[in-house]
Amino acid sequence: MTSGAVLAVDRVSKSFGDVSAVEDLTFHADPGSVTGFLGPNGAGKTTTLRMLAGLVRPSAGRATVGGVTYDRLTDPMRAVGCVLDDTGFVGGRTARNHLRVVATAAGIHHDRVDEVVELVGLSDSADRKARGFSLGMRQRLHLATALLADPRALVLDEPANGLDPEGIAWLRNLLRWLADDGRTVLVSSHLLGEIAQVADHVVVLNRGRLVRSAPLTELLQVQRRTVVVRSPRSDDLAVALGVAGPHLQRLGADTLEVEGVTAAQVGEVALRAGIAVHELRDVQPDLEQVFLGLITDDERPVP
Repeated sequence: MTSGAVLAVDRVSKSFGDVSAVEDLTFHADPGSVTGFLGPNGAGKTTTLRMLAGLVRPSAGRATVGGVTYDRLTDPMRAVGCVLDDTGFVGGRTARNHLRVVATAAGIHHDRVDEVVELVGLSDSADRKARGFSLGMRQRLHLATALLADPRALVLDEPANGLDPEGIAWLRNLLRWLADDGRTVLVSSHLLGEIAQVADHVVVLNRGRLVRSAPLTELLQVQRRTVVVRSPRSDDLAVALGVAGPHLQRLGADTLEVEGVTAAQVGEVALRAGIAVHELRDVQPDLEQVFLGLITDDERPVP
């Protein structure tokens, strides 16, 4: 198992002229986990990731990889692999030759090129010129480049951009595998459903400030858990359940949403009352709703 490196942002601020992009931000991403980095457009996510990667210097505070700022890493490619934008290719080079050039510059054996080409699913396209790649294929090549030195941590900004549904599922499995191998994975994404399936921890940013940093399971617990039940005798079922007011919402002529119970409990009540049920399901917590609630609360004026 790989020994990961903690990615830490400690009281970091960054201004561009009169514009404050990040303000007194503190959080960390730990080895062995996928940390989802979330926020609306303009929240400061990309600026923060670029500070971790040494591409932007903080106005205050420190952004570190394994306790060291990027410019002081003795072997940066082996410390952290980054996918931060869609540049860096010479269009006339094949994907394989691009990786060989990077490997030679970093002192990495060329056998590793074939390994990462297979790992990111580019084996059939590795000898094609990069200029002919789709956006999704370029994303895979960026990931291959980031993984070339077998880094202890990964910093990824919208890595699913351009991937088709199959590619998104592949990426989700790859990130999970990398974290389970002990690496630190920090990933920003607008695909909240995908983050919900892979993240262990979530950091939410808004207007350059930290809104929330918490385990995903803890975040989802704040959302009310409900059951949707459809029955031709929905009124009778509501009476049998003994719930009303804010704990019961009618979604249709025969459909109820009930808070504070499980699907199993609703089913047992319906059975005892002799009420037919045509649909019964637990409503799973939704990261998108939690995220939007956090952002909305953050933007409400203070009384």
